[in-house]
Amino acid sequence: MVSNRKLKLLFSALLVLANLSNAWAQDPQFSQFYAAPLYLNPAFAGSTGQARVGMNYRNQWPSLEANFTTMSVYGDYFIEDKKSGVGLLISRDVEGLAGLRSLQIGAQYSYELEINKNLGFRPGFQVAMFQRDINFGNLTFGDQFDATTGNLISPQTAETFNTGFNKFFVDLSAGGIFFTRTAWLGIAAHHLNRPNQSLIGENSPLPIKYSLHGGFKFKMRPGVQGSGVYMRNTERSISPAFQYRHQGQFDQLDLGVYFTLEPLVFGAWYRGVPFKPVNGFVNNESIVF
Repeated sequence: MVSNRKLKLLFSALLVLANLSNAWAQDPQFSQFYAAPLYLNPAFAGSTGQARVGMNYRNQWPSLEANFTTMSVYGDYFIEDKKSGVGLLISRDVEGLAGLRSLQIGAQYSYELEINKNLGFRPGFQVAMFQRDINFGNLTFGDQFDATTGNLISPQTAETFNTGFNKFFVDLSAGGIFFTRTAWLGIAAHHLNRPNQSLIGENSPLPIKYSLHGGFKFKMRPGVQGSGVYMRNTERSISPAFQYRHQGQFDQLDLGVYFTLEPLVFGAWYRGVPFKPVNGFVNNESIVF
């Protein structure tokens, strides 16, 4: 027979899961989104013309137990004779006290088209595999606590709670970038097939995420590094840039500027949508340095 305590726990868990569509209406994001190029747009795969690897890490509200932790690792390579870029993106996101986990492994391909001597276009595609599950191992039960003091006295519980709440699905994304030597304008659409993300058998399609992003690089007089035969020019530039994202009922605008003093890059960004209030309040979210 199922105990009342277990029924209450199961009911509470189902309530949490029933509202996960609201919590997952937006994808995880990075403040320095141009430092996560393959996560931003699959058309960036191979865009450096070389080989590249990178990693991004975000820990939001680290002082709370119900925090959000996201890690992304990527690598890409440009195949010069094929004018093609290939990339691999692995992202892992953990959120909430119970630890809703999401693992994404995506393969990317892009192709470089020369429209004229000054303008190029790069379309890109991604096919990703998603695995989502709830880590109920983080939960504690009444038999693990001292009834008098309330202190945790045992890491083990006699309760069994095998829910099988996990989900596997295929996710499709595409994007494109127009670029010159000093400017770029890109658009990306993730979750084009709107996969069902529900962990409890309901129909909860993942909303398509649209992203419009671009910028312009103002080059200044180059710096000099080294001396003699080892002397070389280093980049000095100012690059204003932007990104506008829309997913479900969520909108976000990022406006900022990068200052490149090779090998260092400094930046300042504004995040918010001041012309679109939220619940009657001006949407000024944050300043990023």
